[in-house]
Amino acid sequence: MSTLDFSQILPAMPGLVEGMTLTLELLVGGVLGGIVLGTLLAIARLSDSRVLSGLARFYVNYFRSIPLLLVISWFYLVVPMLLSWITGSMTPVGAFTSCIVAFVMFEAAYFSEIVRAGIQSIPKGQINAAYALGMTYSQAMRYVILPLAFRKMTPLLLQQSIILFQDTSLVYAVGLMDFLNTARSKGDVVGLPHEFLLFAAAVYFVISFGASRAVKRLHSRWAV
Repeated sequence: MSTLDFSQILPAMPGLVEGMTLTLELLVGGVLGGIVLGTLLAIARLSDSRVLSGLARFYVNYFRSIPLLLVISWFYLVVPMLLSWITGSMTPVGAFTSCIVAFVMFEAAYFSEIVRAGIQSIPKGQINAAYALGMTYSQAMRYVILPLAFRKMTPLLLQQSIILFQDTSLVYAVGLMDFLNTARSKGDVVGLPHEFLLFAAAVYFVISFGASRAVKRLHSRWAV
């Protein structure tokens, strides 16, 4: 450890902050979009329609069976080709946009299972009471079931978000300069790759560990 030199990390901090900003933008976009799409998939899986339920089940099982890196590469390389074939013209899709779409599509499969479990954990008496008040199925789901379910499953959603925060480092495959890729690049430029990677690892650990502890406290406070 005496041979390590961390003196160049502070001068490189503006670039590292930009990389972390990109990482957080990917995280927020992936989480918000994934929760919205995952909720729709969960409702579709619980619906009485065999077609909707079957399609949602296939979607979830498919994306949970392939690696995220493959999804990122597929949306970056293949989707623009499909769009150009459909529209007849080259449709530029940036690396950032393709990664956001990949994260949303991939994480929706995991968020869907969390939401579905949360909905199924609500006692049937709750929805029966909503029906007794004259609510329709969509109203009961919107005003009664989902609010209760989201309170129970919020810690699990946050835990999955922490996993996505770590997985954002996979965008190196399409050349995006996220926090880890920026740290690696800065380290290579100044000839201190080990120091910058150790610093990046420490940052990931502090953020992930701190967030995990906060989720545990939230879980005990919001327990239904």
